Amino acid sequence: MKLCISEENQRLERLLEDALAREARLWKAPVLENDLIQGTDICLIQHQEVILWLREMNTAFQFCQETYALAVCVLNRLLATVKAQSKYLKCIAITTLILAAKINEEDEVIASVKELLAQSGCSFSTAEIHRMERIILDKLQWDLYTSTPIDFIHIFHSLLRTSHPHLLLRLPRAQKRPCFQAELWTRQVQHCMACHQLWQCKGSTLALAIITLELEALTPDWFSVFIELLNKAQIESSEFIKCKEMVDEYLSSLEAPLPANAVYIFNSDCVTKYQPLGLEPTQVARWHPKGQPKGKRNGHRPGSHGEREVDEYYDGFRCLYDGIASEGECYGNYRNVGVDVSPCPPLQPHVG
Repeated sequence: MKLCISEENQRLERLLEDALAREARLWKAPVLENDLIQGTDICLIQHQEVILWLREMNTAFQFCQETYALAVCVLNRLLATVKAQSKYLKCIAITTLILAAKINEEDEVIASVKELLAQSGCSFSTAEIHRMERIILDKLQWDLYTSTPIDFIHIFHSLLRTSHPHLLLRLPRAQKRPCFQAELWTRQVQHCMACHQLWQCKGSTLALAIITLELEALTPDWFSVFIELLNKAQIESSEFIKCKEMVDEYLSSLEAPLPANAVYIFNSDCVTKYQPLGLEPTQVARWHPKGQPKGKRNGHRPGSHGEREVDEYYDGFRCLYDGIASEGECYGNYRNVGVDVSPCPPLQPHVG
């Protein structure tokens, strides 16, 4: 068994190395200048809208999530390479999605260009799409298969499953659906790809930032696991810190606020055996509204496990998190009682 796990880890590490090599060779992000993409008349709002529209089209065409991520990466590479005009932006976007589908999707899944255009509601002709395909392929030297953030999500998730399988069983739903975290992280990546502030973050950095935010809320020993992934991904700590802070702020801003009549509901299934204050319960729990933004407010201090190893890396990095107080301390004596809560649906006026 140990031999099999070791072989699987080696295979995953080779996949990570290959993905990092492709990213280093092909990754390119548009440069912002006066709220425009440099060299174009495309503003931030236009770019964000077309990214969100691409996601809608990817869902309508029933393409996989990897296709959407690759289309966005190809679009950004092209906008960073050529001086595109905003009037061609939608044509460029739908063409990058079609090219990404030709790389990632099975032939029977992809409809004809004419059918895709009709389904999307675009007024472009088939000839225009074919002409745009040739332009994109020529400008990017026919090399479209760059590593996307979702590629790194899958690789990091697989590394965690083989090296630290206990982490993926902390959430109740993960026991029934082993890929729960990967699905959640993938959705978060898709949200982040529409944020212009995160354009400058490489896919590997963005993926690790999202996973680290989850690890902070999942285990007090998150730091040693994070350092392991950071070293394997060969990411600069300063670059990672900046990206993680932006991701935390952006994802928190997307969280829906609690309704005015939110009610805390007691779930006895999650109650842990009572212990006096100062003793750690068998299950770490706290009062918190379901859907409350995670990240900075749910940060854990690094545990003693593995601290001797961590001290050799980024000593000041760990201190950055030492100042973050646990949210459980804000709730007094209730922090050692295990509960799960959810907001009551907002009351609606009765219509007679």
